[in-house]
Amino acid sequence: MDQDWWRGGVIYQIYPRSFQDSNGDGIGDLPGITQRLPHVANLGVDAIWLSPFFTSPDRDMGYDVSDYTGINPLFGTMEDFDALLARAHELGLKVIIDQVVSHSSDQHPWFVQSRASRTNPKADWYVWADPKPDGGPPNNWLSVFGGSAWMFDPRRRQYYLHNFLTSQPDLNFHCAPAVDALLETMRFWLDRGVDGFRLDTVNFYTHDAQLRDNGPAPLGPKGFPINPYEAQDHTYSKSQPENLAILERIRALVDEYGGRTLVGEVGDSEARQIGLMGAYTSGNKRLHMAYSFAMLGPDYTAAHFRKCISDFQTGAPDGWPCWSFSNHDVMRHVSRWTDAGGDTQSLARQAINLLVSLPGTLGIYQGEELGQTETDIEFHELRDLGYIDFWPENKGRDGCRTPMVWAHNAPFGGFSTAEPWLPVKPAQLRAALDSQGEGSVLAAYRAALALRRTTPALRYGTAQFFDLPEPILALRRSYRGVHMCCVFNLSSSPMALRMSGDVQVLGQHLASVSRASLNLPPYGYVFLAEGGDLALSV
Repeated sequence: MDQDWWRGGVIYQIYPRSFQDSNGDGIGDLPGITQRLPHVANLGVDAIWLSPFFTSPDRDMGYDVSDYTGINPLFGTMEDFDALLARAHELGLKVIIDQVVSHSSDQHPWFVQSRASRTNPKADWYVWADPKPDGGPPNNWLSVFGGSAWMFDPRRRQYYLHNFLTSQPDLNFHCAPAVDALLETMRFWLDRGVDGFRLDTVNFYTHDAQLRDNGPAPLGPKGFPINPYEAQDHTYSKSQPENLAILERIRALVDEYGGRTLVGEVGDSEARQIGLMGAYTSGNKRLHMAYSFAMLGPDYTAAHFRKCISDFQTGAPDGWPCWSFSNHDVMRHVSRWTDAGGDTQSLARQAINLLVSLPGTLGIYQGEELGQTETDIEFHELRDLGYIDFWPENKGRDGCRTPMVWAHNAPFGGFSTAEPWLPVKPAQLRAALDSQGEGSVLAAYRAALALRRTTPALRYGTAQFFDLPEPILALRRSYRGVHMCCVFNLSSSPMALRMSGDVQVLGQHLASVSRASLNLPPYGYVFLAEGGDLALSV
């Protein structure tokens, strides 16, 4: 087995309840995923990442786990999971599963016991603290979903920490028995044959044991944020130095099995997240790779992409990043980055070619290979309750979680025979899989992923940026003396560049290349094989 199969690979994220419904209840499930795996394999990716399918009351769509080794009946059975795993391996796909261990559901038996008294065997498995003398919470920490991060429990007459919903109490990673128990749940899945874990909110594991107050964060140009959580500098509530020791314990467990991998989700401020990605992946005793929200925001500029890559390379030359443009937590990137009335399909084709040009491992979210746009969810259609108090300024995450659309003329796009848990709307039907022909976004994804897979310079090479003004992003990828130049026009206007040096065009979108010039259409791109002496200027 290739121990480093993940290095430079591509991971396809599947959101189980929205991929394929096999039993007509309107909710996607494990057998449905198994049915559709050939589509994923035909894209040319290396692995799938399954968002949570564990036993859960679903207050946060499975990110509130009540049994880490059980399967939510909505999604199927353990036999269904085993069949999915076997089929994925037959198709050459690795399987990575979510591990949501920074917090559990308040219905988890561990928390039920922990909250029962201050003296029971699991009393310290969660983060408990006494009220202030005036009855207030222990400190000023805030929840990501609004309000205090502390909830009072009358049984213990103490507060418990919840960085997310009140029904998602935080586990105490300063408590060794709790960490031991969590590692055993991971061992369960490793023994079952999974190829790795995606670690949810990996920098939230440890907290400041002294429970010191967070200070204010600098306000941006828009003033006070919609969500007060963003007004705090989370110095003490997450991203603590003790987190590194926890990551090393998890890595040691995974390394017992060989050929398995860890990818961590880092959620922190813009100033910290790239540095944390580097710290968490440096050396060979922590995570194999990490991703953040650095490329999941509104910035679609050459300066932004250069800074993300350069900051990581400078801060962690022996680390390994994972980059993605969309996932289940953010607005789909073609809707995020396209101006009103803009050409989402051209941007979608460019975006996958830009992604495959970046050094590191890549993540693709289901539906983006169809050029899928954000679904407009009305208030009565909401299912994600985390951000409901911020509506309509923050419309939540349902818009990127709507079902995959397989057939444009089938009921509910071929996702289900029953009304789906989230709506399938006409704008999404237009991007159905069976509508993707020659020149489509899907064809662009397959071609770009094939180019990446067969070009070592793209998969493993170093990256060096050309010094060019907006909106041009150009970088040279080099590996063992072979060079490739990747050039992108990140705008809706045509751009012309002067060029010197011998080149061979390996892939492009409507670009015009001559010996001395390069003309790129709106959202155009080109891949050029060159000798390492190519010069570009505007």
